[in-house]
Amino acid sequence: MGVENRRILIIDDERPILLTLDALLSRHNYQVETAGTAAAGRKLLKDKSPALVLLDLQLPDAEGLEMLDQIKTEHPGTQVIILTAHDTLSNAIESIKRGAYHFISKPYASEELLSLMDRALEKQSLLRETEELRQRTQQLEKRLEIAETRAVPIFKSKAMQQIEELINAMAPSEANVLITGESGVGKEVIANLIHVRSRRAEKPMVKLNCAAFPQTLIEGELFGYMKGAFTGATNDFPGMISEASGGTLFLDEISEMPADLQTRFLRVLQEREYRSLGSTRTLKADFRLIAATNRPVAQALSENRLRTDLYYRLNTFQIEVPPLRERKEDIPPLVAFFVKQFAQQLGKSEPAIAPDAFQKLVDYSWPGNVRELQNAMEYAVVLARQDLVGVKELPAEVRLPTVLQRTERAAAAQQGVQSLDDVERATILQALAQCHGNKKKAAQLLGIQRPTLYNKMKRYAIEL
Repeated sequence: MGVENRRILIIDDERPILLTLDALLSRHNYQVETAGTAAAGRKLLKDKSPALVLLDLQLPDAEGLEMLDQIKTEHPGTQVIILTAHDTLSNAIESIKRGAYHFISKPYASEELLSLMDRALEKQSLLRETEELRQRTQQLEKRLEIAETRAVPIFKSKAMQQIEELINAMAPSEANVLITGESGVGKEVIANLIHVRSRRAEKPMVKLNCAAFPQTLIEGELFGYMKGAFTGATNDFPGMISEASGGTLFLDEISEMPADLQTRFLRVLQEREYRSLGSTRTLKADFRLIAATNRPVAQALSENRLRTDLYYRLNTFQIEVPPLRERKEDIPPLVAFFVKQFAQQLGKSEPAIAPDAFQKLVDYSWPGNVRELQNAMEYAVVLARQDLVGVKELPAEVRLPTVLQRTERAAAAQQGVQSLDDVERATILQALAQCHGNKKKAAQLLGIQRPTLYNKMKRYAIEL
């Protein structure tokens, strides 16, 4: 047993007992500290960090059970043996319930006390070793996660490879970053990559979606608050800025942050300090900012959803993530990644993707981007039989013929004045898409006979 495990603190108001125990334990090579009051005991606990406390229940300045509560709260790894002449059954039970290792009554045999101490210190040593092992395991898992993220990005398209090159160049800096792109393109994935490749990778990355909270609550989530700062603040809350200390703060949908809060947050970026709600104490702000928005920046600025001064402050680097339909080369590695991920989660072997199903995945326009692809592959892996994903295992939207798939861009292109033929063709395509290609149902939806629908499909070169 190491020297650090043999420091004993005795807290008892009877000086003869202190002297007797000090002499006994010193002869058995323990390092002994003594205190005659709870206050002196608290100071020695803080200064000396003993492995074991021998605690009397009757102290002149505190109740022994209250002192036990304080020790177990502030020094949870420290073992406590209760020494007292008040050896009632209720005291014994209450002491054990509150975390004492054991309860021994005065007078006691030296051999009994020394045996109890040995067992208590053995438990303390095992607890410390377990905690050290847990921390080492967490650190190893974190390093493996970081190494894996750094080494195996699933970017094959030229556009995403250029983004990765930019990430590698700017991640080690402290520069603010603004990530833009449609919903579901992977803005959070980009933010994660920047964090794990930064000098702050060992510290936390804290994420706040500004669109997920009512405007009245965002300020408290971000800055934190003191108990009683507002109705419902029943406890102190440190806030996201505090939790991100030393690490990265990721603000998603920053254009949804209220304008007055944007002003206050801008001051934090400039001054690197802030105050929690209801507090007069100024705190240091130590984080790297990554922000994201799915609104076009020009639109967000023109509609005053994003303050111009905040935009220029956080826009040191801007990364625009293209939609998945513009980087089809990324679909195969993403499909392979998601298939492996969901197969592992379900405890299944990885299914293969049939060629016709794979072609459907490549041809589909993915209006929901990578998030939609992820959901589609989870759906397919769940339904996969005999280790194969066929067309029938894909979501209905993906199975539709390409001509019936309407991307948001195609829908936007249909706005404005159009010929009657264009309107009729678009209406037929919309009905067929809504009915998943079922011509009988589409004809009923359009209020025409099936032969009429067939003739119009032939006229407009609609082939399914």
